[in-house]
Amino acid sequence: MMTVHQVSRLTGVTVRTLHFYDEKGLLKPAVTTDAGYRLYDDASLERLQQILLFRELEFPLSDIRRILDSPEFDRKKAIRQQIGLLELKMERIGGLLTLARQMEETGGKIMRFDAFDRKKIESYAEEAKKTWGGTDAWKEYEKRSAGRTDEKQASLADGLMDIFRQFGKILGTDPAGPEAQARVKALQDYITANYYTCTREILSGLGQMYAAGGEMTENIDRAGGEGTALFASKAIAAYCGK
Repeated sequence: MMTVHQVSRLTGVTVRTLHFYDEKGLLKPAVTTDAGYRLYDDASLERLQQILLFRELEFPLSDIRRILDSPEFDRKKAIRQQIGLLELKMERIGGLLTLARQMEETGGKIMRFDAFDRKKIESYAEEAKKTWGGTDAWKEYEKRSAGRTDEKQASLADGLMDIFRQFGKILGTDPAGPEAQARVKALQDYITANYYTCTREILSGLGQMYAAGGEMTENIDRAGGEGTALFASKAIAAYCGK
């Protein structure tokens, strides 16, 4: 665990900004002590990396929070998109640098403005946002989550993790068996009741993401024990294959 001051020294993010992220529900500490000290774990730092990458790409904080809190968030996919955007930014900066050098050499007598064009970057960023915000499920999620307090969002997230704790209690059993299948149904019903209509198609995609590694897998395994994410994924595959 790291204190807010240690996180600030490690990342270069000011303590004031970290407090602001906490207040906005963007980056909650793993633990807040009785004395009011914020403590951050590795999962907190991974989320902060995502926040900083999205900020570097000029995503608004409101968009970043909705993306990271989405049950469909796929960290690996997000990183690939971020790399693409950063490469485009690097290409644009290279073009600006070349233009500036040509202007220096000619005394500023170059009438070129193509290096200032941001259309390619803006188009790519828009497509990236649509990945998370263009589906009917996302729109339904946004509508339902509007106006929810941070406490309510945290309570719903804990309820979701509780289902994975229940998966963890039956590790080693048949993922296609009645106990595991009942938990899959409970998971589907919970997502539908609190986030968006969870069709079998969506549920199947979520199951694949649960076992794909990264933050989502780690969170599920933290809740139910090592191997829970893979077990839940297999149970979902059996359920959706019916």
